[in-house]
Order: sequence, then structure tokens, then C-alpha cells
Amino acid sequence: MATDTLLIAFDSTQQALRAEMLLEYADIEIDICPTPKEITAGCALSIAFPVEELPQVKSIIASENVEIRGMFERTPAGYEEIE
Repeated sequence: MATDTLLIAFDSTQQALRAEMLLEYADIEIDICPTPKEITAGCALSIAFPVEELPQVKSIIASENVEIRGMFERTPAGYEEIE
């Protein structure tokens, strides 16, 4: 995963699939990928998206009440949760 992408982790597959549908509908380029083992989450699926789409992704998740575990960026030390 490139450093110019962020990752959304989920606690349920249902929420991951719902987020996938909503983000694709908004024409945001996403990738479904396995949740990295460093991130503790209840779901094996995560969604990667371009960092420049963060404001729109946050807006969609908030307005549609999608339950997420968190948003993460990859750093040299691993994954760090962002606001």
C-alpha cells in the first residue's frame, strides 16, 4: 500500500461492505484489502483510499453513520490511527 493512501478498519464485515458501496457511489477510488495484523479490528476487510479524499470520506462516514474501528496511515513504524 502506498504512503499516499489511508486505511479504514472496521469491526464488522457488514459495515465494511456498506462503506465500500457508499464510497464507490461517491466515485472515490478505493481498494478492499486485508486488515493488517498490526491493526486490531473485528473484521478482516479494510478499505484503502487516497489521502486527498479524506475530507469526503469522513463526511460520508459521518453522514451515513458507518461504524468504523478507525482510520490509519502507514508509517515507518507501522500503522498509526489518525483523527
